[in-house]
Amino acid sequence: MTEQASSQAPVHVAINVQYIKDFSFESPNAPQVFVSTNAAPVLNMSVNVQTRSLAENTYEVLLLLKLDAQVESKAAFIAELSYGGVFTVPPMSEENLKIVLLVEGPRLLFPFARSIIANAVREAGFPQILINPIDFAGLYQANLQKLDNTAAAGTA
Repeated sequence: MTEQASSQAPVHVAINVQYIKDFSFESPNAPQVFVSTNAAPVLNMSVNVQTRSLAENTYEVLLLLKLDAQVESKAAFIAELSYGGVFTVPPMSEENLKIVLLVEGPRLLFPFARSIIANAVREAGFPQILINPIDFAGLYQANLQKLDNTAAAGTA
């Protein structure tokens, strides 16, 4: 087997468990927010990913989602979810490990986190919201670029 072929072998990542670490939903202006308004809600979402080592080759990945909706400049709802997974990965380079934990881990957790938020929003009496898929690879690359720019600015 050539070195190139072995470097492209699939990596087997095990998801040992998935869980809600923290979840908060509030509708601070209910029931007034439901009364006769034709204004479309303004939605804002933030995404963050955190990782930490738990044991050799075992890591926690946390997908942090915050979604808030405003109607006529009043908060309709605020949903905050910290959704985690414990992943076991084979030994690999630090660069590849970062990609697995910061791109593939959240990509695997996202559909479950999206469902939790969508169900909570619906159960709270608001119209269905489906969060669009997130490009975790793009976010990872953007963060790397931001770090490179900061480092370059610091040495200039």
